[in-house]
Amino acid sequence: MRRVAITGMGTISALGRTTAEFADALRAGRSGIGPIESADMSQIRFQNGAEVKGYCHQPYFDDRRADFIDRFAQFAVIAAREAVQDAAVEWTPQLRETAAIITGSCVGGQSTEDIGFHEVYKLGHNRVHPLTIPKTMANAGASHMSMEFGITGPSFTISTACSSAGHAIGQAYWMVRSGVTDLAITGGSEAPFSFGILKAWEAMRVVSPETCRPFSKDRRGMILGEGGAMLVLEPLEAARARGARIHAEIVGFGMSADACHITQPSAEGAARAMRAALRDSGLAPEQFGYINAHGTATPANDPTEAAAIRCVFGAHAQRLPISSTKSMHGHALGAAAALECVAAVLALRDGVLPPTANFNELDPDCDLDVIPNVARAAQVEYALSNSFAFGGLNAVLALRRV
Repeated sequence: MRRVAITGMGTISALGRTTAEFADALRAGRSGIGPIESADMSQIRFQNGAEVKGYCHQPYFDDRRADFIDRFAQFAVIAAREAVQDAAVEWTPQLRETAAIITGSCVGGQSTEDIGFHEVYKLGHNRVHPLTIPKTMANAGASHMSMEFGITGPSFTISTACSSAGHAIGQAYWMVRSGVTDLAITGGSEAPFSFGILKAWEAMRVVSPETCRPFSKDRRGMILGEGGAMLVLEPLEAARARGARIHAEIVGFGMSADACHITQPSAEGAARAMRAALRDSGLAPEQFGYINAHGTATPANDPTEAAAIRCVFGAHAQRLPISSTKSMHGHALGAAAALECVAAVLALRDGVLPPTANFNELDPDCDLDVIPNVARAAQVEYALSNSFAFGGLNAVLALRRV
């Protein structure tokens, strides 16, 4: 089996429009959480989110093309453009025919769907935008990416709630490792700030009225985020042969299902996914020096994840730095795992572990090294990126500094 390199990264999020801006914000511990401006919040109990501030489709797309692409799919294309440029991909007809695109999205084109429902149910109109279906479908990001780059190889989208992008990256990794494809563009995108889905999250009563404080005793819930992140994966030897910059290496991927509850997390299920990633990598727990945690800041998730980490890493857990970057870029649902994978790669590449921002008070149930508030210089060789979704569907990526 082939080793798999990450040679390109692209992001757009509340922390900036590029990966460089994303990295700067993480190092500074700067949160992108603030009042939501892109939706009418007058009837929503919570007011804050992590949105791409002041986003407009220009200069990324002309008006005609933008009319075909929902905001979430625009984020996918924007992130993919940066990743492909970063990787300096040398396109050939054969590569375009065999390259793969695997994306993750939880809710797809919610803003388009919301507009259609408003037209029909509230305004009583008898028709909606003729492109409602192609704009709403969760695979729209992958489809527009294939058209953007002329890729005619395998292209599909995975939807496993908050683990969507984690499963997508893991599948892409296995496809490159096994030789199914010589290049994959993979990640996730999401744009959940529309009235209907905000009301749905309000009804769940898991959204914080203020900010996101993962692992802090005074945490009050998650904060929704939006954006996209894409990676370019290719065989390590091929990347070295063409002189590509290698950000990091993916060395393992693990999955599990809790099989116990549709919303409540399971420490056993999370631990199984981490162990599976370790088995796939062939590494010992003691070799890992950082975990980018799922860390949603809900009362249930954080102590459950802490317990799972203790279960897998034993005594090493007390010496193992972990952090939740959701404290800065919010919980971007289907895009979360992609943003967090990029954050973990940056930590390995640059030797700076991102902090858990907004941290106030130690919770005895989360008594681990959560890198509170201030980034930490550290040369780490191996890291995990955790994603644990509603429905009990878990995905964990193992990464190596190159």
